[in-house]
Amino acid sequence: MKLLTTMMLAGSAAMLATGALAQNTHIDVAMQLEPPNLDPTGGAAQAIDSVVYSNIFEGLTRFMSDGSVVPGLAERWDISDDGLVYTFHLRSGVTFHDGTSMDAEDVKFSLDRARAEDSTNAQKGLFANITDVTVIDPLTVQVTLSVPTGSFLFNMAWGDAVIVAPESIGTAATNPVGTGAFVFQDWVQGDHISIARNPGYWGTPAVLESVTFRFISDPTAAYAALMAEDVDVFAGYPAPENVPQFEADPRFQVLIGNTEGETILAMNNGAEPFNNRLVRKAVAHAIDRQAIIDGAMYGMGTPIGTHFAPHNPDYIDLTGLSNYDPELSRQLLAEAGYPDGFDTVMTLPPPSYARRGGEIIAAQLREVGINAEIQNQEWAQWLEVTFGGHDYGLTIVSHTEPMDIGIYANPGYYFQYDNPDFQKLMATLNQTTEPAARSDLLKQAQTIIAEDYVNGYLFELAIPTIARAGIEGLWLNQPTAAIDMTAVSWP
Repeated sequence: MKLLTTMMLAGSAAMLATGALAQNTHIDVAMQLEPPNLDPTGGAAQAIDSVVYSNIFEGLTRFMSDGSVVPGLAERWDISDDGLVYTFHLRSGVTFHDGTSMDAEDVKFSLDRARAEDSTNAQKGLFANITDVTVIDPLTVQVTLSVPTGSFLFNMAWGDAVIVAPESIGTAATNPVGTGAFVFQDWVQGDHISIARNPGYWGTPAVLESVTFRFISDPTAAYAALMAEDVDVFAGYPAPENVPQFEADPRFQVLIGNTEGETILAMNNGAEPFNNRLVRKAVAHAIDRQAIIDGAMYGMGTPIGTHFAPHNPDYIDLTGLSNYDPELSRQLLAEAGYPDGFDTVMTLPPPSYARRGGEIIAAQLREVGINAEIQNQEWAQWLEVTFGGHDYGLTIVSHTEPMDIGIYANPGYYFQYDNPDFQKLMATLNQTTEPAARSDLLKQAQTIIAEDYVNGYLFELAIPTIARAGIEGLWLNQPTAAIDMTAVSWP
């Protein structure tokens, strides 16, 4: 850009510079999974947030790329001395993409809808402590909690907590209308979603005029699309074995960041034989984490022994509780009443970590007598059958929601872990605001689920993003599942 500025002393060079800028107002972004719908308040798939978080929809607060929580649609807030009342002061002049104003009534509608008895919000627990939402005036809304909730502002930054309007929520799944820096344009299912710069955005406008999200599930096709420069960015590139080639090619830049993605071998705790702790422990000791990281992820990933991100300061290393020990695994199976092992079904969604990791894990389990029949499922089928219907024995998935250990307090969640002591501990955590006390409770929570062997804890998912050289403003890390294009430029 400095070079172009210097060259602008020449008229012809100025025209070239203007032409170059004009060519770079659009970016094609590839992602592996297509979202099943575009309503982040009514679906569990991370691909929804990948497209719409911050780009189309915004919340009262929002995550930055470093994981910090900053004001969003609320420019500031007051908290009562007892920690029960949050008074949010909304930004003035904010409009939805259809031209209607965003005000306190929309905030009340959004929060009441999310916490309603018939809510389909995938993270309904985020709103469980809200007892009342009161409109004070068009730009002021008061939220009353039943107990102090130390993570409340953090919770309001989730994609599941974005602010929507009653006039447009009915069609949000296919025609999302938010307040973000981009406006939804079109969705050609199986191919792409297009968004365009919002000319009436309340904040700093997007640099790009338009972005197209393209869906490329096959790793070979992903490599070909990048090499042919058919796409400019691939977020979450699915073929880690190719990363060194991109690193050596001056046309590209490679960003390898952290995610909140705890990748787990989930076990159906609500069905035999995985309702037996000894069986779950046997499975955990049959797994060689490093072999999975090396074989499926080409070394990208950090081993974990519990459902918590290693980069979090409250993380404790519990991998020793489930170290690779196939002989111990066989002993545990015999003690549990399965001396000859057993048969089960392992369902695998499309991501490479699942499909490739599943093949390796199935081979490891066979060594101790567990025959895991692999059933590959497309994402919509996995969400319906495995996640929603609990019809599986084992499955592999990466949980990319931030600080989501609280899902283990929900016995209706897909792995059906029901531990009243853990549920009480999480209720205490939700009411605790003192940092040291919260840290201690989080460490206790990590230990409980590790010692209960609720799931097989594999690794924290790394996210490789391959982009054309010169593109700036992409997130390195993913504190939430988002491909935030609001500050991206290509000078």
